[in-house]
Amino acid sequence: MPHATQHADIAAVASAELDSALRGGPFHAALRAAIAARGLPLQRVQHHLSRRGVKVGVTSLSYWQQGARRPQRPESLRAVRALEEILQLPEESLIRLLSEADDHSALQQPAARSYRSLVEASGMLERLLAELDCPVDGGLHTLAHHEQVRIGGRRELAGRESHHIVRAHKDGVDRFVAVHHGDPGCTPERMTVHALENCRTGRVRWHHDTGVLVAELLFGTRLRAGDTYLFRYGVEDGTADVSREYARGFPLAGGQYALQVHFAENALPARCHRFAQHSAAAPRSGRQGLAISGLHRSVHLVEPRVRTGIVGIGWEWE
Repeated sequence: MPHATQHADIAAVASAELDSALRGGPFHAALRAAIAARGLPLQRVQHHLSRRGVKVGVTSLSYWQQGARRPQRPESLRAVRALEEILQLPEESLIRLLSEADDHSALQQPAARSYRSLVEASGMLERLLAELDCPVDGGLHTLAHHEQVRIGGRRELAGRESHHIVRAHKDGVDRFVAVHHGDPGCTPERMTVHALENCRTGRVRWHHDTGVLVAELLFGTRLRAGDTYLFRYGVEDGTADVSREYARGFPLAGGQYALQVHFAENALPARCHRFAQHSAAAPRSGRQGLAISGLHRSVHLVEPRVRTGIVGIGWEWE
């Protein structure tokens, strides 16, 4: 029975590889080993996910098992938990590997938020937006977003101001929901939202553990599809410890984005740089040094047309 023996040997090797990957990771190796051990093509894996009400493309599954991308959205994490069941893996085995990778990344890059914290914040943001009955884009396309961040004398994120130019793509839009994600250790319930121009503050919601705050900015008029609108608001923060970066995520492609970071006179960093990420799970790219303006104590970046992903400015203290 040479063929039976050969198949048994292959199965034993696959099982051993899976056991090793589940113990030590990384996530993508464990996922790839689990799929190989069960002998399922990716199309079948996708089919099983779909039957459980989870939508993930074959391309995404391929990227996940190659390590080119990692699950990050709440829907993607639902898929990972479903994969544990479909691939007959111990509960939390794949989720644990994602979390351990986050912790390792956080130790290597203390200035950046961990992948896990960004996923948790993303999930909480969806819940807060749902409380305000607000979809992702709110019926508005961003034509331009100019943002100024202030770093205070304690090296803290003191606050920020945003100036938006938007265009409605449906009738009846009368508000915008602003999102602020404070630094680790912040206290969102102590933050203040100020409507500065062409808007007033409506409902405000926050979540303490993730530092996420959302606030309605009411226009006082209903836009028709095609109408443009300009408004400005600010968030006073100052509730966390030392700040090391500021980033803005873009779930949708849009117009121009400009970010300026202004430092207090007694809190000038040693170095500044810009960076970008395709997603919270992706490696950072496009790192480029930024010179601090001596007169205005600030640095800035401009994206003529933003793509989905994350852009930001980081800085290092002496």
